[in-house]
Amino acid sequence: MQPSDAAVAPYPRLVFVYNADTGFFNLAADTAHKLFSPQTYPCRLCDLTHGVWRMRPEWAQFIQESPVALVFLHRDEFHAQYADWTAEPLPAVWMDGGAGALQLLLDAQALNDLKTLEELKVLCLEKLVQAL
Repeated sequence: MQPSDAAVAPYPRLVFVYNADTGFFNLAADTAHKLFSPQTYPCRLCDLTHGVWRMRPEWAQFIQESPVALVFLHRDEFHAQYADWTAEPLPAVWMDGGAGALQLLLDAQALNDLKTLEELKVLCLEKLVQAL
């Protein structure tokens, strides 16, 4: 996906990586998993930011108002673009300062511990400020 707003400077940017792969079959399998066994769904980032069928409106607003560019990648896209990070558990959020230099902001454990979308939004902004 593209950064949240073309007018926003490209770096630094936050890179959100879902613990799910691209493709129609994967989307169908993920949707079924969310519907029939939500307690075992492996991507907390997906749970927080998306319902079963679409993005949560509060998340769409956060993206729209972000002070930095936001990029969203699925696991397979992330591994193709950032091969040095394939061992990192997902989901996760990184800050990309340019030239492919990533700094891990929120690891899988931190994301899995979040209870609400509001917690995710606040934590992203806090970590971004700390990193800058």
